[in-house]
Amino acid sequence: MGKKLVSLDHVVFNYEGSDSHAINDVSFDIYEGEWLAIVGHNGSGKSTLAKLLNGLHFASSGVITINGSELTQATVWEARRKIGMVFQNPDNQFVGTTVEDDVAFGLENNGIQQDIMAERVKRALMKVKMDAFLDQEPHHLSGGQKQRVAIAGVLALQPDIIILDEATSMLDPRGREEVLETVRELKEENVLTVVSITHDLEEAAKADRIIVMNKGQVHREGSPIEIFRLEDELIELGLDIPFSVKLSKALQKTGLDLKNDHLTEEELVKELCELHSKM
Repeated sequence: MGKKLVSLDHVVFNYEGSDSHAINDVSFDIYEGEWLAIVGHNGSGKSTLAKLLNGLHFASSGVITINGSELTQATVWEARRKIGMVFQNPDNQFVGTTVEDDVAFGLENNGIQQDIMAERVKRALMKVKMDAFLDQEPHHLSGGQKQRVAIAGVLALQPDIIILDEATSMLDPRGREEVLETVRELKEENVLTVVSITHDLEEAAKADRIIVMNKGQVHREGSPIEIFRLEDELIELGLDIPFSVKLSKALQKTGLDLKNDHLTEEELVKELCELHSKM
């Protein structure tokens, strides 16, 4: 594990007027350079956690620490400089008339000098492979392209952590893969810390670590392989394991000597080809 960036210590959160805890005694850490997926069914508390991490809500009790500073109303703006968020619907995030204007918006609000801003915008769009669309109107882009521009807008602000709050849930399979591949590359190139809030375990399979939420609590925590081995338990929680893991298990039951749990279809196909070449 790298440096500890965020720590949640016995965090509790109640929505006003509710008798039950939306988040109930949650403790975990987020480390520099990791991809953490927080998964759960609707109402499990995962999206509330995202809002707590970004200071959109504040804990009823317990402590959230970001880079050694407690997250409070007094420190929230400093925390938001360290944590960027990409939301579910890309159309709700655009404020500029062009891609360039949109990525520059957050920098302008932070008073960044014009020459520095222009360089950051260009560099951020290059990193998500959208620099050729600089002068395009955002509504002409595909869903996946819009989310990549939204990610560029966050990257330009140079945060330590990027939170994807169901950021691929409204995309078609191609758009979803575009965004996840972009995030994977950014994480590897920039030592960017990623927190993915999702109900899609295909997306969670790409993470280094998974936290499973249920009824506002941390139900399970582990690597993708460790979590996907809890197949029946996940199904009871309203979740499902990735297709590649299901198929791998089914093939093993037929007698195929497959050595590994396969988190992606590419991994499964590779081992099947290797097995076939030995026959």
